[in-house]
Amino acid sequence: MNVSYKKLWKLLIDKDMKKKDLQASSGVSWASITKMSKNETVSMDVLMKICKALDCNIGDIVDLLPADEETAK
Repeated sequence: MNVSYKKLWKLLIDKDMKKKDLQASSGVSWASITKMSKNETVSMDVLMKICKALDCNIGDIVDLLPADEETAK
């Protein structure tokens, strides 16, 4: 499975926030924000901190996508 954080970035735009604002309000490391910018996986703890800071559910910030056929090979 692959992950997509497009919902998170859209939510930040809707709330007029930048990634540095998210990092400051949630207390997650800049490395985690960078990993999410590259659609890499992060820990559940990171996702829960972001959800708490943005007052949302995990489904509001991340999508699980089926793996591409080439990556599955």
